[in-house]
Amino acid sequence: MQILIIGLSTRALAESAVKAGYNVVTIDFFGDFDQRRLVKNLSLMRDFNLPPSEKNFLKVFPIFSSQVDFLVYTSPFENFPETVKKFENKLKILGNDHKCLKKSRNWRLVRSFLKESGIPFPETIFPEERPPHSGGWLEKPEKGGGGYKIKLWGGKGIKRGFFLQKQIKGKPCSAVFVADGEKGLILGLTEQLIGIKEFGGEDFKWCGNIFPLEFKDRMNGESKLLSRMEKIINTLTKAFNLRGINGLDFIINEETGDPVITEVNPRYPASAELIEFSSGISVFDLHVKACSGGISDSFFPIGRRSSEYFGKAILYAKKDIKIPEELSVFLSGKIKDIPFPGELIREGKPVCSVFSTGETREVCFEGLLRTVNVIEKQILRVLGETSG
Repeated sequence: MQILIIGLSTRALAESAVKAGYNVVTIDFFGDFDQRRLVKNLSLMRDFNLPPSEKNFLKVFPIFSSQVDFLVYTSPFENFPETVKKFENKLKILGNDHKCLKKSRNWRLVRSFLKESGIPFPETIFPEERPPHSGGWLEKPEKGGGGYKIKLWGGKGIKRGFFLQKQIKGKPCSAVFVADGEKGLILGLTEQLIGIKEFGGEDFKWCGNIFPLEFKDRMNGESKLLSRMEKIINTLTKAFNLRGINGLDFIINEETGDPVITEVNPRYPASAELIEFSSGISVFDLHVKACSGGISDSFFPIGRRSSEYFGKAILYAKKDIKIPEELSVFLSGKIKDIPFPGELIREGKPVCSVFSTGETREVCFEGLLRTVNVIEKQILRVLGETSG
């Protein structure tokens, strides 16, 4: 069985697939150094000098489509159901079909469903509806991901292709779950790292995750939230026929303690590899099995999890930088999605992914900060600049 993995970044899924013994090829935008040492890869940026768009992925797709049996997609294709439909015309999809995407990524439909089901979500206003008179709203793109283009609303109408969500005070989180169209099983809850300046983040830009989600009351707080999220995930799975590995973004309301749903991500979420590191199980293998059959409570052996915290941070360039010809600073187990020697990375673009573990959430987070600091200082030193 030969599988094509396609998306903006495919390294994590490819790594998981190889670990489980699958034969995969990949098409993505970045085509990073470590990925190309792992699997056969075509990169829009490196091989074709093309920007990342669904149309450009479709141009490259035929190169591999006749060589593979199945296709697994990741971000940003959840936003492009018509493109996924074109994939379906050529290959069997392991994941959610285009019909599911049309529903689960349409916040108008999701909003109505959540309201009918009594599931908390932020008050939402679309351009055709009456705009609010007061502030405290986020402006979000209808087709987005990773916090891209999310801003505090300036109060001057709602732009086309955007909507407003009431800003909820609390901790941003995500759930990773596996589903078979009827039932969903939570694999883990993570804290989202949003707009962290030390990582080059700003506004509401996604900068990584920490797993597991930290609770002041580890026993009662965690079990209560897991029970609540399990009901929500099963409700969404049945309603939208979700399959494979999916993600669900939510905020723990600091006033009520309730999970408030902000986004459904009907594809592999980037936080899933932290759960894989903790459990030692291939998340890709879970994805394939769930898409090929049903799941049970014993599908994912919770008992194998480590007691440690696992962190992932995306380092974004704080200014235009050139990667050193010597990659020694990147070649460690703590760093993945490694750029190529001499590569120019523009301000605001991702440099690499950094990982850390720790006995506490704070130790884990500080480990991410230290590694990011080492990378930045090393780049500046090699280029003969100063870190100040």
